Amino acid sequence: MITVVALDMAGTTVIDGGAVEQSFHDAFATLGLTPTGEQLDHVRTTMGQSKIEVFRALLGEDEAARRATTAFEAAYDRQVREEGVRPIPGVEALFDDLRARGTRICLTTGFSASTRSMLLERLGWDDLVDLALSPGDGVRGRPFPDLVLTAAMRLGAEDVRDVAVAGDTASDLLAGTRAGASVVAGVLTGAHDRAALEAAPHTHILDSVVELADHL
Repeated sequence: MITVVALDMAGTTVIDGGAVEQSFHDAFATLGLTPTGEQLDHVRTTMGQSKIEVFRALLGEDEAARRATTAFEAAYDRQVREEGVRPIPGVEALFDDLRARGTRICLTTGFSASTRSMLLERLGWDDLVDLALSPGDGVRGRPFPDLVLTAAMRLGAEDVRDVAVAGDTASDLLAGTRAGASVVAGVLTGAHDRAALEAAPHTHILDSVVELADHL
């Protein structure tokens, strides 16, 4: 029986109009850099992962990565405040359905805690989910299993097999699989296409996260 679901935010439960990739461009510009095609490919491949870890891989130096991450978060926050975000159609009904079944909901993200909180406030979701997690002290970002395992522990799952995971990137699917979740679903509403998701370990590929309840 699935008692906990861990759902990604941007691209899975949230539509942000491509603000993530644009924010990477803005972060590079803040450092006086223009991303190469190879760097942009890396950004797209690693969508869903901790942003500072992505910048560390791209820039090499820890201080440059920290500056770029700060610039990324500022750019993303600005775009969200100016352009807005909206739920994936039907996702709030999914939340209600899951919680009516007694299933607890955790939202996971590669964003910082402050950006995550801003998104939840903009969407009015604080009372719709049970927990929201970002990478931080002692909790590594995707594709490590930490976010999923932390959700399982904090929300009282008795077994990792009682957990379902859904996300729009290969990193989401790797994290769910490494955590031992029995349902690991890729969704086609975000960063990665069907081919990329099918190449990662998974149990389901869904057109939208709203289909998840039918597979629990």
